[in-house]
Amino acid sequence: MSQTRRLTAILAADVAGYSRLMGTDEEGTHDRLKGHLQELVNPKIAEHRGRVVKNTGDGFLAEFASVVDAVRCAVEVQRRMIDREPEVPEERRIRFRIGINLGDVIVDGDDIFGDGVNVAARMEALAEPGGICVSRHRGYRSSCYPSPISATTVNSNTLPTGSPRTSRPIYRGSPTVS
Repeated sequence: MSQTRRLTAILAADVAGYSRLMGTDEEGTHDRLKGHLQELVNPKIAEHRGRVVKNTGDGFLAEFASVVDAVRCAVEVQRRMIDREPEVPEERRIRFRIGINLGDVIVDGDDIFGDGVNVAARMEALAEPGGICVSRHRGYRSSCYPSPISATTVNSNTLPTGSPRTSRPIYRGSPTVS
């Protein structure tokens, strides 16, 4: 049986410190995350011609036909998250870590699987709270947004590493993505 495959830009995101936040205020954290997803994240994904593949409890997986659209979406989400929850103390605010990878995936119904998804998840794990990490492939220029980085190889894909941090949070004054 032949599997359906396609090349896609995969965006993986999770909430930094989710277990700690849930331990402090389970219902409040859950309600705030649902609000961010419904009011900000899902509309931004749709605006940038992406689709939510699945929610993962403390995050989500989305796909885009274009890496540029995925990065623009991620930057807008991270920038807008800065001004959300002004009444919540900084240590209790929800902050996403986002990883983006252009990769080949196996399509099974509405879900996607494979090394392309795994690399996006590894990129997300490298990002700081409020940051974005984008994989680098031959012929593509990328980095953890917006700081310069060195590289290492994971699953035959070049992934960024750095010391002491691999990404920086998005701030109001961060450069724009064109």
